[in-house]
Amino acid sequence: MPDALSVPLPAAPAAEAPVVVIPTYNEAQNVEAALRRVLGLPDGFAVLIVDDGSPDGTADIVRRVAAEFPDRVGLLERSGKQGLGTAYRAGFRVALDAGYGYICEMDADFSHSPDDLPRLLDACRPGGLNADLAIGSRYVGGVRVMNWPLSRLMLSYGAGMYTRVITRLPVQDVTAGFKCFRRRVLETIPLDRVTSNGYSFQIEMNYRAWRRGFRIAEVPIVFTERTEGQSKMSKAIMREAARKVWELRFLDLMKRL
Repeated sequence: MPDALSVPLPAAPAAEAPVVVIPTYNEAQNVEAALRRVLGLPDGFAVLIVDDGSPDGTADIVRRVAAEFPDRVGLLERSGKQGLGTAYRAGFRVALDAGYGYICEMDADFSHSPDDLPRLLDACRPGGLNADLAIGSRYVGGVRVMNWPLSRLMLSYGAGMYTRVITRLPVQDVTAGFKCFRRRVLETIPLDRVTSNGYSFQIEMNYRAWRRGFRIAEVPIVFTERTEGQSKMSKAIMREAARKVWELRFLDLMKRL
């Protein structure tokens, strides 16, 4: 089955309207609460859920909430688990087609607090930090990670150092998945050439944005490890990230980024 907008994302009510893209796989325990938290925020955030064929009924829950908020919620359903990067690329295209001016991304599991979304949005707005890309950062100005074992924290922090040494990317939290993009960033980056499909997707998007001259700002947030559902981290995802930084540096040197 090809990707299908089973609940169309409503058109943006204004050129500067914000939308949050949330990828899901087996998030039935979290998705309704996450949706309601985002929909209850100021600034009128819309939400697009990109569900990878969750067998636990995640999509059914989204449809039920969407019926209450027909002008705020969309659902893109995909056939099977296809990965984080492809989910975001598909969601970004839908959000761009619907005319949204600010496109955010976040996890469904409350490791990112929805209450921080207005801060990311404000960082990109004129009069704020005037960023083109705002990153909800666990590491800028100190470490703010809750409920991670030391080994996981060292792995994440070390990945950032490794990435910065190779790419010179001026970002402390290179794998953060809590962001707000100005529309023009996603219009400029050729999404069909973004090939990462795990957490390296975040590194790749940061690097492509930075090398195109877009302004990146890190906004300090507290990251709390999920309490419901299962983490999607795997050794394959870590290996992909380790390889991807070298690939990005090579493509940049060859003027093919």
